[in-house]
Amino acid sequence: MAATLKDVARKAGVSIKTVSNVIHDYPHIRPATRERVERAIEALGYTPNQTARNLRSGRTGVIALAVPDLALSYFAELAGLVIAEAERLGLSVQVEQTGGTREREIELLRAPRLRMTDGLLFSPLEMSQDDAAQLRVDYPLVLLGERIFDGPADHVTMRNTEAARAATEFLVERGRRRIALVGAHEGEVIGSAGLRLAGYREALEAQGIGWDEALVAPAGAWHRIDGLRATRDLIASGVDFDALFALNDTLAFGALRALEEAGRSVPGDVAVVGFDAVDESAFSIPALTTVDPGREWIAQQAVRRIAQRIEDPGIDVQTMFADYRVVARESTP
Repeated sequence: MAATLKDVARKAGVSIKTVSNVIHDYPHIRPATRERVERAIEALGYTPNQTARNLRSGRTGVIALAVPDLALSYFAELAGLVIAEAERLGLSVQVEQTGGTREREIELLRAPRLRMTDGLLFSPLEMSQDDAAQLRVDYPLVLLGERIFDGPADHVTMRNTEAARAATEFLVERGRRRIALVGAHEGEVIGSAGLRLAGYREALEAQGIGWDEALVAPAGAWHRIDGLRATRDLIASGVDFDALFALNDTLAFGALRALEEAGRSVPGDVAVVGFDAVDESAFSIPALTTVDPGREWIAQQAVRRIAQRIEDPGIDVQTMFADYRVVARESTP
């Protein structure tokens, strides 16, 4: 007969609750206890009986993930990582695409179909800080992204401002002083564009480099075509620049194309840095220097957190920030 949770607990010499906590990767479990439980699970060949567990608890074993646009590599890769971590915890994932409009994002939070899931991982694009009250829902919710801070839900996110400052400083350290920025959103303060622009400005000020608005190229969306057009406009304006910081990698791919068209070598004439460390960035020509904002960690922690909240809805709300690093490749000297 298949091993049960009780069998594992008996073999490990712990309570059934402790075994459950290990399976759901709860924090605050002593390493020795975790190791003993994991050895018992492996020795007995235990696998959670998800169907029976769901029948007893009234749960579905399904969580939802809502992202703005799966055509953007960052969100597609994030979804893959979420699915992988969820499977490890015995959960399935229902993926939703909001299109990045505020109306659809708010509508999704109240959608009846979410009743067929145990909780939601939610990455809004157009909701703002003023919409924080919309996150007061009666189901487990973990917020992703950078639109709303200090809200009523758990939040797993990245250090946008610090990471963008590091990317800009990386270019300055390599002798670049005229650093263009591609992907700004006019008037945005909270949100990826606003926070990354703030990091860019902080780095320039810290290095004694004057702010030049002519070097900032807006791009409403962040697809390749937007990076291409924004960089073409920069070149056509006649503004002098020896480096380019794109606020995501797909913008950077478009920028590389525009620079190639204009006969500007990378990194000789223009050094280029992107943001997100999507898989494709290692295979562009030249391979793209980029910021890894901790996407894998974000996916893992978000799934683990929602599993914890499903198990215990009363736990305190937390905000967790991922670490980041600059990944140096061929597009910078």
